[in-house]
Amino acid sequence: MICVPDIPRLTERLTQSATQPGVCEALCAEADAIRSQVFGDTVYIRGIIEFSNICRNNCHYCGIRRDNNLVMRYRMNADEIVEVAMTAKRLGCGTVVLQSGEDPSFTAPMLGEIIRRIKNETGLAVTLSIGVRTREELVELKAAGCDRYLLRFETSSETAFSAIHPDCTFAERVACLNDLRELGYQVGSGFMIGLPGATLEQIAQDLVFATQLNLQMIGCGPFLAHPGTPLAGHTTLENRNVYYAVMALLRILNPHAHIPATTAFDALDPNGRDRVMCCGANVFMPNITPAKYRRLYQLYPNKPSVDEDGETSLRRVLERLAALGRKVSAEAGHALTALP
Repeated sequence: MICVPDIPRLTERLTQSATQPGVCEALCAEADAIRSQVFGDTVYIRGIIEFSNICRNNCHYCGIRRDNNLVMRYRMNADEIVEVAMTAKRLGCGTVVLQSGEDPSFTAPMLGEIIRRIKNETGLAVTLSIGVRTREELVELKAAGCDRYLLRFETSSETAFSAIHPDCTFAERVACLNDLRELGYQVGSGFMIGLPGATLEQIAQDLVFATQLNLQMIGCGPFLAHPGTPLAGHTTLENRNVYYAVMALLRILNPHAHIPATTAFDALDPNGRDRVMCCGANVFMPNITPAKYRRLYQLYPNKPSVDEDGETSLRRVLERLAALGRKVSAEAGHALTALP
């Protein structure tokens, strides 16, 4: 098992996974054994509520980017969001993940009131995934009861980051992650696997950077450019074993972190999330956004289950996990490791 991040060794293991029969499978088995030892067969369910597809940013790969005029925009109101959170509680979720574009209309006081209502009316853990916010805003949201915050660094290459994010710098993204840690959030981050021009060495560097951040949750997924973006047409990695080898290495390097099987893997492969669950993942995040909104929140092409309601989505998730022999927990699944 790799105990210390080592870029040449990680690059070698990724190369072997892509070129040598059986290597990826062995790596995934190693990772899954670690998952089993640390977490057992328990899977934590975290229901995603995509409450706004309005975004001030113009990222070059994202389907809800500011300049995509083909998107019908929406915002859920506070009552709608809380109602879905109550449904999540009834369906057995331990956490709700409030996710949106970087929508400045949702101020910290507004979000804080929504968080307080969810905590008071459901008792669920609350995770925010709303992009970069100021330290002052993060202080207010933490005081309202927010437990966790997800903010991907996307790539550890400042050059690559700048090429796809015209409205934010890598330094600003990392500074926000540092603020979150200092304020006592359970911090989640991660990167896109297979950005245009990314080498296996760069992916290894991303693995090292994610590990050095000492995250409580690490969420990664394949790079999938939306057709309504400047990066439309960029293809996925030729050898898909690399995606799964990355997820396995994340678990090997970060045995105590929560690692979700992210939705984008099902866009890559209809059984993609099932395979990630066998590479060391211990979290599943079903989309419980109301059907009338979820088809409007498409960050990448071929997003699965856009025509389902939340209850149907969760039922299918439970069936998938049962077929894998996993036990679903309704607990929050807070971080196993304390913040340093």
